[in-house]
Amino acid sequence: MNITVINGTPRKQGRTGIVARYIAKQYGCSMIDLSEGTIPLYTGEREQSELKVIQSLKQKVQEADAVILCSPEYHSGMSGALKNAMDYLGSDQFAHKPVAIIACAGGGKGGINCLTNLRTVSRGVYANVIPKQLVLDPHCFDREKDTLLPDPEVLVKDMMKELMVYAEAHVSIREKLIQP
Repeated sequence: MNITVINGTPRKQGRTGIVARYIAKQYGCSMIDLSEGTIPLYTGEREQSELKVIQSLKQKVQEADAVILCSPEYHSGMSGALKNAMDYLGSDQFAHKPVAIIACAGGGKGGINCLTNLRTVSRGVYANVIPKQLVLDPHCFDREKDTLLPDPEVLVKDMMKELMVYAEAHVSIREKLIQP
C-alpha cells in the first residue's frame, strides 16, 4: 500500500513534523515535508505547474493509495504552508482517495477548527476523509526523542488501521470509477 504523509508545518522542529516522521518511519509511508520550504506561493499562473517541485508534489499525491494530512492549528485553521500546497492539487490527485487528518494543537483551543478546515478543503478536491481524526496536544510528544508517547501511538495505530481499510477499498473504487 502506497501511503503518503504530508508534514504541513513550516517549522523545522515542530510537533507536526514529529508525528509525520513517526508515521513515515513506523508505517513505511513516503513523506512530503513542507518545512523544507521548496513550494512557492500559489499564484494560479500556469507556469507554476511546470516547476519540478510542483510536478513532484502532484505525482506523489496522485500515485498514493491514501494520504495523511498533518497540520498545526494556526488561528483556528490549517497552516498556510499546507493550504498553499493543497492549492496546487485537485481532484486529479484526490478524487475518492482516502485521507486521514491530524491536527497538532497547543493554544488551548483543541485543534477541532483545524480538523474542520482540513475536512472542508479535502472535500473541495473530492477526497474521502475517513471518520477517525486526531488532535495531538503538546503532552503527546517526546520532543527529545522526536517521537510520540505510548498513548498517542495507540491513537495513531487505530487511525492507520482505519485508513488501510479505506485504502484497500479505494483500489476497487479506482478501478471501477476512475480508471477507464
